[in-house]
Amino acid sequence: MHSYLRAIGFSKIDNRTELNKLIGQVIEKASYKKTIELSEQMSLTEMSMSFGEDFGITIRGEYDQDDVFHVDNYFPCLIGSRIDVREEILISKRVDTEAYTGMCDDYRLGVSLIFYIQNVADYLEMRKDKADTSLNVPIALSALSLEGRVLLPIEKDEIQVKNLSAEKNHRNNLIAEAKKGNQEAIDSLTIDDIDTYAMVSRRAKKEDIYSIVDTCFIPFGSETDNYSIIATIIDSRVIKNSYTDEEVYDLDLMCNDIMFRLNINKEDLLGEPIPGRRFKGNIWMQGRIAV
Repeated sequence: MHSYLRAIGFSKIDNRTELNKLIGQVIEKASYKKTIELSEQMSLTEMSMSFGEDFGITIRGEYDQDDVFHVDNYFPCLIGSRIDVREEILISKRVDTEAYTGMCDDYRLGVSLIFYIQNVADYLEMRKDKADTSLNVPIALSALSLEGRVLLPIEKDEIQVKNLSAEKNHRNNLIAEAKKGNQEAIDSLTIDDIDTYAMVSRRAKKEDIYSIVDTCFIPFGSETDNYSIIATIIDSRVIKNSYTDEEVYDLDLMCNDIMFRLNINKEDLLGEPIPGRRFKGNIWMQGRIAV
């Protein structure tokens, strides 16, 4: 049972019989289907069915000689509403199944961004007959969450907002130079990190940590595409799963200047997600290759 099914409104699918019925419906009524030949003996078919506004279930597998479909893997997915990553992407295949993850270095985050690729068939078609596993294509990010809470925003005036924006741009430029081997940039980043640590340690004695840390993006758990985040809520909507009638929050989030879309079951979010407030929770990051 895929744990993130509840994030898109399938919280009551709790046994194999109900899951098989759901998967059977996706296979029978898929709104999207694509097959690509992997070799002379093997092929991969990817199919999806929507159960709400841009969210649904994707299944991958193979048809046998008798035209019977055998499921390799399935996952809940949410299609991102905008393209916000344009860096070179390194693609890696998972060892246990026909699933792939993408990794890119985005200066805005300061860490490598790893995400689960939604449209594998499109990727395999793009890299057909090519040994290189990297791509330079736009990516639309999205995420699913099983638990989250709403935090109040940190109050900032116009001058503080402008100063923060200038500081972020300066830091991004330093990171870019440091990756090229610029020693001055490396030293400057090191000093900045020491100063930040000292400032946080000093303020944390008298202030709540969430009044100091505005947003964050931190790897979480054993899975490489899971993160713990604090992000600003840009927009919030309530949408309904057409199969279960469960309500789901559809949020547009901004974290470290990267915007992405997130779905979380209404029952799993503590607080009212009003734009301007912040979302705190653990997420599973997904990405869709623009074709």
